[in-house]
Amino acid sequence: MIRPDQRLLACTCDASFLSKLAVPLTLQIAPLTTPFLTRFSMTIKTYLLSALVLFVSSLPAAPALSIAHDESVDDMNARMAWWRDARFGMFVHWGLYAKPAGIWKGEEIEGIGEWIMNHAKIPVSEYAALASGFNPLKFDADRWVQLAKEAGMKYIIITAKHHDGFAMFESAASDFNIVDATPFKRDPLKELAAACARHGIKLGIYYSQAQDWHHAGGSAMKGGHWDPAQEGSMDEYLDRIAYPQIKELLTNYGPVGVLWWDTPHQMTRERAAKLAQLLALQPGIITNNRLGGGFPGDTETPEKRVPATGYPRDWEACMTMNNTWGFKSTDHAWKSSQKLIRTLVEIASKGGNLLLNVGPTELGEVPEESVVRLREIGRWMERNGAAIYGTSASPFRHLDWGRATRKGRKLYLHVFDWPADGRLIIPMRGTPESAYLLHGNGAPLAFSISEAGLELEVPRQAPDAIASVVVLDGIDDPAPLPAPPQSAAADGSFALAADAADLTGDRLAVTGNLQLQLTGWDTQAASASWYIEVPEKTHYDVIAFAQYGPDARDSKFELALGETILIGTAPGGVSDQFEERRLGAVLLPAGKYRVCLRATDVPSGDFVALRTLILRPMRIPEAR
Repeated sequence: MIRPDQRLLACTCDASFLSKLAVPLTLQIAPLTTPFLTRFSMTIKTYLLSALVLFVSSLPAAPALSIAHDESVDDMNARMAWWRDARFGMFVHWGLYAKPAGIWKGEEIEGIGEWIMNHAKIPVSEYAALASGFNPLKFDADRWVQLAKEAGMKYIIITAKHHDGFAMFESAASDFNIVDATPFKRDPLKELAAACARHGIKLGIYYSQAQDWHHAGGSAMKGGHWDPAQEGSMDEYLDRIAYPQIKELLTNYGPVGVLWWDTPHQMTRERAAKLAQLLALQPGIITNNRLGGGFPGDTETPEKRVPATGYPRDWEACMTMNNTWGFKSTDHAWKSSQKLIRTLVEIASKGGNLLLNVGPTELGEVPEESVVRLREIGRWMERNGAAIYGTSASPFRHLDWGRATRKGRKLYLHVFDWPADGRLIIPMRGTPESAYLLHGNGAPLAFSISEAGLELEVPRQAPDAIASVVVLDGIDDPAPLPAPPQSAAADGSFALAADAADLTGDRLAVTGNLQLQLTGWDTQAASASWYIEVPEKTHYDVIAFAQYGPDARDSKFELALGETILIGTAPGGVSDQFEERRLGAVLLPAGKYRVCLRATDVPSGDFVALRTLILRPMRIPEAR
């Protein structure tokens, strides 16, 4: 959930660039009563409340490659409007990998289904031979689209070509496609495009632009090429296969709402720019941040996770219903409908979209386990869709009982844990004009303001076992109360994560995907704050789990813990990985603290990436 003063930004980071970041840290610190900086060699006994410095990083902004350099904010908002209103889409991973379904030569291959060619290191010719037996006669585009619509989804994104290089559409660029190489002889993408048009669903296309394990020159992650047939020039592959196929996709299938790139392995700025120019064929198209070469696209794409605080721009979390994306016959780890519905609510509460995956079988059927879950989601959406579609992020950072979304002057409260005593407490000072159950008879709910916030009188029995929705209508400013402070872990320590901080500043951001870090400390307006509650008087080692950049030299920072101000200066240095570095020590009496980190003097824009600030109890006697 994003507060108005938070600024978060996710980016894909090139590994070669990250390897250049790092710096060993030497601190200069000053006790509160001393007007000058003193080296950290001061003893803890003499200066228990002396200052320490923590500096964090700023990755340079990615070079922007845009579809239309002169696109105004109004034009961009108009282009993104349908997508922002949708909030819920279907991801379809379907390809030749559905035929082996995770089994190769009688053995189950570890990992996700669509990566079987790579994980089993299947030779190109052996994998290509699967096409002669691929005949998905039960594929029905209308049935797929109707299922998505029944689930409450507003768009479908299908894998036109995944990393195995097999095109699920007719292509003149390569005969390794479903029309030319299989007995099916039909173009399922053309049928799906027509079905989407008939049923009012937006069509999106996934295309693996860099990884291609079939065509010579395509890149390959996880160890690189394993078959001499894969060797070749990547630039020639892009010119011969990727460029013409993307042109076909953006020309032959009517309106395309989204182009979903993936795994930009070895994509340079020049390579990305060559493909990006094709987007002009679909002026209203939306793209993600996975093209590579510094191309930011329109959306962030956290995968199989929900970011703690969302992002400041449009974002879409892609999720599976079990563990795999492409069909795998042995994967039965299905998530419950409750889990999926609550994930959709959580994503919407943070201002994002959910792209929920199905992996059809080799015959072209959506697995029954997916069908059951989609229909159960659809029944919930039929009653509660108004609290999802077209909503914006919650004004609350934390709610004990569920999540919230907002639309205009309406605040939707998604209650997962219904109060048994009939009293729902919302941590806010704002007062609505009315309150009622979204799926009810419209009867008003009584409410009052207390020290704990707005208190609603609700029925003792939950209207919905998964997520009941209460509407607060006529809210201009909810005036949320502060989130409760973080408690110490069982060992007495505090781990203050990058994505748990309240942020200020235009560039201060949480970056990364599965591993998150704070970057962007370029002005004095940038600050990160955490709130903690210390249970008893404790000496703490202060430790940064971070990667330090070469340009941190002479950067000055300030860390405030309550009324204690800790200051310092950091020199530059180099390290090639994230690691723990002890920064100093501090004594904190029992109580609640705001831990606030900010830059005070930043001569350069390239510093350090901080993942976690750690306060770890020290085993030393109390100073006398």
